[in-house]
Parts: sequence; C-alpha cells; structure tokens
Amino acid sequence: MKFEDYRISPEIKKSLEKLGFKKPTDIQYKAIAPILKGEDVLAIAQTGTGKTAAFAIPVIDMLHVRKSSKRSNGIKCIVMAPTRELALQLTEVFEQIGRHTRVKTFCVFGGVEQGPQIAKLEAGIDILVATPGRLFDLVSQGYIQLDRVEVLILDEADHMLDLGFIHDIRQLIRHLPRKRQTLFFSATINETIKELAYSLVNKPVRIQVSPKDPVAKNVDHSVMYVDMDDKRFFLERVVKENPDKKILAFVRTQVRAERVVKAMERVGIEAASIHGGKEQRDRTDVMKRFKSGAVKLLVATDVSARGIDIPGVEYVVNYDLPDQPENYVHRVGRTGRGTQKGIAVSFCSPEEKPILDEIQQYLTKDIKVLEVDKEDYEATIDFSADAKYDWRALMKEAEEGEAAAKKKKGKKKR
Repeated sequence: MKFEDYRISPEIKKSLEKLGFKKPTDIQYKAIAPILKGEDVLAIAQTGTGKTAAFAIPVIDMLHVRKSSKRSNGIKCIVMAPTRELALQLTEVFEQIGRHTRVKTFCVFGGVEQGPQIAKLEAGIDILVATPGRLFDLVSQGYIQLDRVEVLILDEADHMLDLGFIHDIRQLIRHLPRKRQTLFFSATINETIKELAYSLVNKPVRIQVSPKDPVAKNVDHSVMYVDMDDKRFFLERVVKENPDKKILAFVRTQVRAERVVKAMERVGIEAASIHGGKEQRDRTDVMKRFKSGAVKLLVATDVSARGIDIPGVEYVVNYDLPDQPENYVHRVGRTGRGTQKGIAVSFCSPEEKPILDEIQQYLTKDIKVLEVDKEDYEATIDFSADAKYDWRALMKEAEEGEAAAKKKKGKKKR
C-alpha cells in the first residue's frame, strides 16, 4: 500500500510526495489506520523506524478535516518529548507534513526566555510540542489551557521516565479532558512504563515493532580496542580519512566532550560539542551548523542519542562506550537512516571491556572486531600532530643535530 492510496487529505499527500514518502514503514502501516479511527495506541518501536510520521500524518489529517474556515480557539493536540532537540525535531516534522494544511504547530521548551513563547501561544496554535518541565510551568502559570485538547501524544516515553519526568506527566494529566485520544510511543517497555501507559490509554491498539537485530541492517558497526589515552589519535585518523563525511562522536560526560573538542582543535580539526551543560541558544546553533555541514565533527553526550534525526550523518564514533547497553543502539542509529548506508565504530579501552560484554549480551551477538596490528597502532599515534613525540619534529631535530655535528667537525679540521 502506498500513501497515495490512504484516505487522507490531498494537502498532506502533496507534502508527503515532496518529502519523498512513498510507502509507509512497518510502524506507519500499523499505526495510521487505528489513529485515524480515533483509537488509543500503545506502540513499542525503536528510533529510526519512522514513528514520528506514524502519528503526525493521521493527527494532522484529523485536525485539518475538523477545522472550519474560521479558526477554532484552543490547543487540540499536545505532543510531549523528553529533550529540547527531540521537541524541535518533532515540530519540524509536523510543520513539513502540515505545510499545505490549516494546522499550526508550535514548540515550547526550557532553557530560554518564556516571553516569546507565550506571545506565540496567545496568537493561537493547534498542535503544541513541548518538554514536560516547560509545559508544566506554563500550565501552572495559566498561559496554556488544556481543556480543549483532543489528542495527547507521549514520544520516547521511556526516556522521559529515565529523566525523572513522571511526576510532571502525572500532574499534567489532571488538566486534560478525560475524553481524549492518547498515543503512547516508547522504544522499550518495562513494568513502570507499562503502569504509566495503561493509566493513560483506554482499550489501546497495541503495536510492537522489534526487529531481531536491534541495529539497523544499513549500519556497518564494529569495535576497535584502543587505550583510553590514545582515543584522540584514532578519532583524528577517522576524521582525516573521511574529510567529506559528517561524523558524530559520542562521549560519556560533558567534560569529556569539551576535552575532545579541544584535542581536535589542536590538530587542526574544527569540531563542536552538544550536551546538557550548554545554553539552549548554543545547542540550537551547533545543531544548525552540523546539519548544514558547516561543522563536520559533532561531539555529543547521550542527550543527542535518543530520537534525533540529523540528515546525512555517515559515520558514528563511540569515543566512550555508553553506560546503558540500549544506548548503543540509539547511538549507532544516528547513521544509516532510511535507505542510507552508515558506518559506526566503537573505541573500547581495557577498562571498558565489561561494558562491551553487556552491550553484546543485549544485542545477543558479538560485535565485529576491527583488528589493528601493533605497527598500524603506533603509526596512528606517530602521525598525529598532537603526538607527544612528533616524528617530523624528531626528524628535523636529528637533521639539525647532524648538520651541527658536521659543522663542528669541519671547524676542528680547520
């Protein structure tokens, strides 16, 4: 079945055609029909399966059809997302799909002044995409009224719980009409998520899309054994051997992210970092520069691993292995999106071997090992501009030493 065969508005079909959407993915095929019927949906699907469009297409269509020529007041749909980056990305997808419709989408999140957001809300919108904290703040202050909400969507619900948003979510539910459609999307399911989901949904259609191999077949992923102190040399090599590729490198902490950026700058590689310690304005600017290709290397913490779809990322480097095994899948899933091919390599130091074992246990298979012989390993360090003993400097020093020795010998002869 193709999108052109669906009973959705011509305006949406026009947008899908421009976006290159021809046939629905598995999650889209299973979710669109029940959502259009007004049913609650509980969907378990990994990131990268096309789930944003799975709920955006039917929700925009329903709101577009219901809207009369005169704008009806009030927010009709709330979309909750765990991070600012994901909220902005979801907003972009809703805007792209709803471009030719009368449906207006807006995004609110913390870390920035709320004044401009309030002004936009007062102008009137249909779909509000928000992070739980800022949404709860604006509802508490009376700037957002939820009494006319018809659809509630929770995206990456498991990650919202990981970040401690469950209290905000439960508080917000009290402000919503009991009679509403609820769409609950999560990458994983456990007892806590199940309890939250079934407290929100009513006789839901349950959808589960979980491929045998959690890593997409388009991603060629491998592991390389590298000492902790040598990782910067190997990242430098990856970047210099792939000068035209967008590379996303993941590290464990904010401090590590800044150190890696400085290490790359010392060897003449422009890099940018993104993590929770940065101001929202800086994070937005960095994402724009990386998406446009102005910066080819982005160093990130796991704040960017969940749900973020950055077009054209051809290479992912796990500079540090993730603490949570499932985050390995989210990280390498930043490349090989859709029909594109991608490469992911993980640097594993001896102290990280237990983490690697956990990841392989989670994947139920071993990750391919990239063997690096001793000579190649040493050459990678020796050829680095940041190596403590730069071979070029040593050669020059040796040549100057020989020249000085010859000169001295000549003087003695005279």
